[in-house]
Amino acid sequence: MKILNAVIVRSFLALSAVVFGFAGARAEVPGTPMPQLFINGSVTTVITASEPVRFVDISTDKVAGDRPIDNTVRLKPKDDLHAEGELLAIITIVTERYRTQYALHYTAKMTAATTDHQILSEERTPYNNPAVTMPVSEMARLARAVINSSAKFRNVSTKANRMVMRLNTIYAAGDYFFIDFSVDNRTNIRFDIDEIRVKLADRKVSKSTNSQVVELTPAMLLEPVTSFRKGYRNVIVVRKMTFPNDKVLSIEMTEKQISGRSITLGIDYEDVLSADSFNKSLLKEE
Repeated sequence: MKILNAVIVRSFLALSAVVFGFAGARAEVPGTPMPQLFINGSVTTVITASEPVRFVDISTDKVAGDRPIDNTVRLKPKDDLHAEGELLAIITIVTERYRTQYALHYTAKMTAATTDHQILSEERTPYNNPAVTMPVSEMARLARAVINSSAKFRNVSTKANRMVMRLNTIYAAGDYFFIDFSVDNRTNIRFDIDEIRVKLADRKVSKSTNSQVVELTPAMLLEPVTSFRKGYRNVIVVRKMTFPNDKVLSIEMTEKQISGRSITLGIDYEDVLSADSFNKSLLKEE
C-alpha cells in the first residue's frame, strides 16, 4: 500500500509539473497560448526562420542547441530522464525584424517529436533590433539593383595573370557601401575562387616601416559564385568608413591551389567619396 501511495504521489507531482509548466509558458504571452514544440533525445528538432537569426536564448540547461546556418536553429534535450509532457525550457529566437518564443516539452515518443518547424507569421512579434541597421533582404534588393546598373568608373582597374579586375560603381545607402566590381579572365583556364577579402592597407610601404593591414568583414557578397571561366561580376557590401589618403581599400580575389592565382583591386578614398546615392530610377520595380 505504501508503494502504491508513493507511486500516486510521484504521478501527481509529475502531472502538477506539466500543468504548471503549461501555465508558465502561457504566462509569457498574456491572453495567448505560447506555441509548443515537443522534443526527444533521439530526434533533432530544427526551427527555420524566414531571415537570419541574430540571437537565441534557451532558458534552462536541459536543452542543447546550436545555429548551423544563419536562419536555422537545432535543438535536442540533453537526456531522456523526463516525464511525458514536461516543460524543459522556453526558447527565444530573435531575427532582424521579429522575435518568437516556444515552450519546449519533452515527449518519450519519437514519432510525436517535432522534427522540422517553420516559424509561422502568426508566431512572430515585430521587433526593432538595434543591432540591425539594414535587413539582409533589403541589402540584397539594393545590391541586385546595383549589379543591374551600368558601370560608372572607367579608369579604376588592375591587371595580373592575364586578368583585369575593375571597379564598376560604388553606391552608399544607410551605413553601407555597395561596391560593384568585375573580373575579365583573358585565359582559357577556369578560375576557381578560394576567397574574396576586403582590406584597408597602406598605399606605399617603405622598408623602414611596418605595413599595417586591417581586414574588413563584408556584410554581404551578393552572388555565391565559386568559379568562372571568362567573366565575373559581383557586389560586395561593407560598412561605411573613412580613411586617410595614405590608405587604400582593396578587394583581393584568390584562387584555390594548385595554381593559386590572385588579383587585387585598389580603391582610393577619392573614389569612395564619389559613391552615388540610390535614386528612384535605379530602384524602380521591374
